[in-house]
Amino acid sequence: MTVQWFPGHMAKALRQVDEKLKFVDIVLELRDCRIPYSSSNPKVDTIINKKPRLIILNKADMADPRKTQEWIAYYKAQNLEAIAIDAVTNFNMNQITIKSKEILKDVFLKEQQKGLKERPIKAMIIGIPNVGKSTLINSLAKRKAAQTGDKPGVTKNLQWINVRDEMMLLDTPGVLWPKFEDQKVGLRLAVTGAIKDNILNLDEIALYAVDFLKQNYPEGFKERYKLSDLPEDNTEILDMIGKNRGCLVSGGRINYDKVYDIILFEIRNDKLGRLTFELPQDITENN
Repeated sequence: MTVQWFPGHMAKALRQVDEKLKFVDIVLELRDCRIPYSSSNPKVDTIINKKPRLIILNKADMADPRKTQEWIAYYKAQNLEAIAIDAVTNFNMNQITIKSKEILKDVFLKEQQKGLKERPIKAMIIGIPNVGKSTLINSLAKRKAAQTGDKPGVTKNLQWINVRDEMMLLDTPGVLWPKFEDQKVGLRLAVTGAIKDNILNLDEIALYAVDFLKQNYPEGFKERYKLSDLPEDNTEILDMIGKNRGCLVSGGRINYDKVYDIILFEIRNDKLGRLTFELPQDITENN
């Protein structure tokens, strides 16, 4: 299966981002802490070029904390600033302004030396769909300044939001890219909810999730679904989950669609504990 999603408004958004960059000091690139690589748009590097950037790993409360630190160390080794936050609980949110000021200190020092008045940071926030941009903006602004939703593709237009006179944020629509060169990227995005379910084959997504959980978080996986063991055949695991959760139809057959829905819903709603689906070495090995 090929996982793709590139509606027309996303192509338009990329053009708008390129056009508006000259009006901002820094790009705040929001990524999903569970999939820092897969939730990054490779086109961003080309578009923003040498514009200062802060990588913000959102949904840190849902990610494996040890693996989050591995990602932050990885970015630091590449001379990129990265922080882990949670926009819903406000975890580490104060670091966004602090880190942005650190990154831009030379810019503002030059302005001060020219006699210019102190001004808010002008930042563009960019990220893929459903990564939490609108929630982040509303949390920073302490008000409902941006539209939110639990489905990808809520923000459609560019809008400026004032954040307590310290920062002006330019929100942008969530943008994926036309083609995923690595289909594992598409699978990780699908598992975490960045792509609309109604355009996916949920059986392949759920089987990928089962395989991942079995290999990386076996004890938590067994505990959540009351599994005595983890057979090599993933279909057997689906059968066991279906029976344990009562996903049956006439004749005692398994309703696999219900099993897929349960697994994906529980991954996306933190029912299997804190999960991270990729590590820096996974990416470097594939490149």
